[in-house]
Amino acid sequence: MNSITVNCPAKINLTLEIVNKREDGFHNIKSIMQTISLYDTLIIKVGEGDGEILLSGNSSEIPYNEKNLVYRAAELFYRETGINNVRTEIYIDKNIPISAGLAGGSSDAAGTIFGLNELLGHPLKTIHKLCETLGSDLNVCLEGGSILATSRGEVIKKLKPVKSKLTLIKPKNLGISAREAYTKYSNKTNKPQKNMTEKMLNAFDNNQDFSEYLYNDLEYAVFDDYKELKKIKEYIPNAVMSGSGSTYFVLGDEVNTDIPGDDYQIIKGLEFIETGVAISQCNNFVTN
Repeated sequence: MNSITVNCPAKINLTLEIVNKREDGFHNIKSIMQTISLYDTLIIKVGEGDGEILLSGNSSEIPYNEKNLVYRAAELFYRETGINNVRTEIYIDKNIPISAGLAGGSSDAAGTIFGLNELLGHPLKTIHKLCETLGSDLNVCLEGGSILATSRGEVIKKLKPVKSKLTLIKPKNLGISAREAYTKYSNKTNKPQKNMTEKMLNAFDNNQDFSEYLYNDLEYAVFDDYKELKKIKEYIPNAVMSGSGSTYFVLGDEVNTDIPGDDYQIIKGLEFIETGVAISQCNNFVTN
């Protein structure tokens, strides 16, 4: 079987501001997103077959069937290209926490489409539109680096790279879905209008410190409902939630992340990266 190994990075939201709710049920946003040096890895193998898609992996927290976004991405790729005479095996080495606001599932889906297109000789000249149909932030994961995302998140603009070290803090037993977070935001009567995205873009342009402009409307929406989030802010006041949560991040190299108890996963030693999903290894003629 031919194989390819693809690294799929996590992302954080340096800003996430909700503009309004759309008629299709999604929300228009303004968000500066950044890929970071935390990766899932996909090992994708393709050989002769009858259209089978088989998933496996190292995590007991995700499904290995059609409910997984990786499966749906592969299915969509083959439907779009008309390729139906192959057997596909995808192993998911999961390192990005799930339901965490880090786009692990989206990055894996983007990596699947990217990897299959590379492995099968680029039957699609561009994969951005295909990625867009599966999720709002797949193209951010595909491109990587510092990104301004607008509309529902699928319209992206590459920004001048910025650099920082960071640490992630995630409550071990708490995941917050995007649906829940956006619904709670919609139910809020007093919605802040801080315009932090524009302020951060201006800081980028002038090579200024941007940390004071870190902001997330969805943190405002869900914070009061979860004691786990309140505890993070109590002990790490400058931490900011990413995406719909429940992961927080704090910028800097030497940061204090001591939280009493054993209820939090702390991931240190990370940094901003300038890349999105990328080939780690490609073996065009690997046999079992």
